[in-house]
Amino acid sequence: MNAKSVIEAYWTRMEARNWDGVAELLATDVVVEWPDTAERFVGREACVGVNREYPGGWSIRVLQVAADTDHPDQAVSEVEVPQAGVGVSRAGSFWRVSAGLIVQGTEYWTTVGGETPPAWRAAFSEPGSPAGTP
Repeated sequence: MNAKSVIEAYWTRMEARNWDGVAELLATDVVVEWPDTAERFVGREACVGVNREYPGGWSIRVLQVAADTDHPDQAVSEVEVPQAGVGVSRAGSFWRVSAGLIVQGTEYWTTVGGETPPAWRAAFSEPGSPAGTP
């Protein structure tokens, strides 16, 4: 499988809570980083575990997965994750795949509308969609 299809399968399995299926897509020594919280998850067990144990009430909507033909081992994804009682989160993720397995990921998570923009930008911006749709 190419990087794009691996990442598409990853998000499909995440949405289905198919943890064994997610594990099948991860290298045993995979490393996933979340710079927003300065966390690094090393190894298949840690990466599956943090997602499996994440509090419930969420779903995943894949907004896009893209791959560059010049870098067939890399893919980028954007997902939206509504969660009851929390709001809507978005993740922009950068993935590296080798031999059909995810070997590295960097995910930037944010809460849609979770930050108040500085007043100086008001002259240049307009309100975005509160639902977080592109």
